[in-house]
Amino acid sequence: MGKQKHAHKISGAALLVTLGIIYGDIGTSPLYVFKAIIGEDIISEQLILGSLSCVFWTLTLQTTIKYVIITLRADNNGEGGIFSLFALVRRRAPGLVWVAILGGSALLADGIITPPISVSSAVEGLLIHNPNLQTIPIVIAILIAIFLFQSFGTKMIGSAFGPIMFIWFAMLAILGLNQIVHDLSVFKAINPYYAIDLLANYPGGFWLLSAVFLCTTGAEALYSDLGHCGRANIRYTWFFVKICLLINYFGQGVWALSLVGQKLDNRNPFYSLMPDWFLIIGIVIATLAAIIASQALITGSFTLISEAIRLNLWPKVRIKYPTILKGQIYVPSINWLLMLGCIGVVLYFKESANMEGAYGLAISLTMMMTSILLSFYLLYVKKISSIFIINGFIFYFIIEFAFLIANLSKFLHGGYVTLIIGVVLIIIMWVWYAARKVKNRLTEFVKLSEYYPLLKEISGDLTVPKYATHLVYLTSADNPNEIESKIIYSIFQKQPKRADIYWFIHIDVVDEPYTMEYSVKILIPDDVVRVEFKLGFRVEQKINLFFRRVVEDLVNKKEVDFTSRYTSLNKRNVIGDFRFVVLEKHLSYDNQLPKYEQIVMDLYFLMKEMSLSETSAFGLDTSSVTIEKVPMVISPMEHINLIRMTQKF
Repeated sequence: MGKQKHAHKISGAALLVTLGIIYGDIGTSPLYVFKAIIGEDIISEQLILGSLSCVFWTLTLQTTIKYVIITLRADNNGEGGIFSLFALVRRRAPGLVWVAILGGSALLADGIITPPISVSSAVEGLLIHNPNLQTIPIVIAILIAIFLFQSFGTKMIGSAFGPIMFIWFAMLAILGLNQIVHDLSVFKAINPYYAIDLLANYPGGFWLLSAVFLCTTGAEALYSDLGHCGRANIRYTWFFVKICLLINYFGQGVWALSLVGQKLDNRNPFYSLMPDWFLIIGIVIATLAAIIASQALITGSFTLISEAIRLNLWPKVRIKYPTILKGQIYVPSINWLLMLGCIGVVLYFKESANMEGAYGLAISLTMMMTSILLSFYLLYVKKISSIFIINGFIFYFIIEFAFLIANLSKFLHGGYVTLIIGVVLIIIMWVWYAARKVKNRLTEFVKLSEYYPLLKEISGDLTVPKYATHLVYLTSADNPNEIESKIIYSIFQKQPKRADIYWFIHIDVVDEPYTMEYSVKILIPDDVVRVEFKLGFRVEQKINLFFRRVVEDLVNKKEVDFTSRYTSLNKRNVIGDFRFVVLEKHLSYDNQLPKYEQIVMDLYFLMKEMSLSETSAFGLDTSSVTIEKVPMVISPMEHINLIRMTQKF
């Protein structure tokens, strides 16, 4: 697997794939934004022009400037997302882990609403022709098909969806232009005065921000999908996408202005732009685009989880790489959990209008957390002037805090659903992170050099049954001169293990996504060897395969004698057997932990039972692996009042 330096080169095909992967969510917002803004209100010029102005400046300030121009530059070796951003600043500000956990959990939670609301909004267009049509089974069937398609990888998805999204955006622009030519004065809404007037003077105008916010909810997913398409491809396509979106929004505005003094009466401004002869075709294209709308959040969720695992914020789960291209990942467990969540949302809310109440609240929190992390990134990594950063942060904090407050009005109308899901995700991430902190208190390292004589002696002690020709341990010791005391205990005390050669393997996960390097240090000739792998966070850790390659290289270079030391086998130059020993930790009963830490560790081990085993996570051959249970005595019980009784005979 190479570094794929040219995987994100700009080309017509790459731009088309980007359209198919990135913009489903934000691209289908015209289906429901204006309908949500107007709601049951009587249409007025103040409402329409003010709403258009809010949408224009939200897409400009929030999506274009903050995300496309600034945030996309904060990539971690080409990878994006809030966890990737945290990885860039965690060494300088580790306390920001809470910010990353809150933002990541909120984004994942809101991702469960995106597919149902997009697909439902499009499919409900069929009700224009058949008001009695049962849309729920159709929506669920489409959602299941979307999630089944994920295992083929985003390259195939982008190739299939790209042309459809191009047609979709072209249709948005044509429908909008068809209305705008009748009233060019609508462009005066670009003046921010109309947005300010709506928020300040229109009855309940401030709370309309919760509906306006729906036009930019896909911006965070756009950043999360950076690794799938690359910064340049996203930037080039965004200008095309933004123009098409704005033309359609302004076209809807012109249509709405023709109804001043009336109510919508269940009409959707988007479908009202279509001539009767085009309506069925438009509904079909909208449904296809809505199907694709699910893609941005799904692929973004895969990226988020893979980043969270690397940062030790999520239990280890299986990650697959459907194609050799950079950023192409698939996380089966998350895929199926999202699918079940989306089906549950459809069954619970039933209609897209009800889902609008749950949509946007969590994502507004994510955007605020991204702003915090981005400020630290610009300050510590990019060395931007602190005055500039403070002013920029205050500006965006005011905007995003206003969106958050407005979205809080949705809490009782469905927003509580995403917040409940978000809280569950926060608990999972925090428990996994906090448990690691607790475990680190236990891990004791000893000087390996102090055990060199004993290792050499036991290797040649014929009174100890030979455990394996080559005995391999995985060690977390960064220092090559140290080793965990538990490994020493395993070799000498638990069951003395004689081997011809003892191997200690250390895995260092580095920020460069596709690094595959190793180094070898022979500590005792023909007795003790340490191998250190430097693997990128996108490299699947197939340690069994990689170690075999290391052995082959060492044999070819004759650096280590691998022939079996059994006399009969040595004559025939037979390489001895290899056995891995994996130390599986469990919480000892001899612990006296504070109540909080006890709950954390209990939840940690419960989640560990459901996550990927160490053997599977490191790609070890189960036929040559021994699992040893070792107790974690973190806080030994003290003050044991055990009294010996004197017994009379």
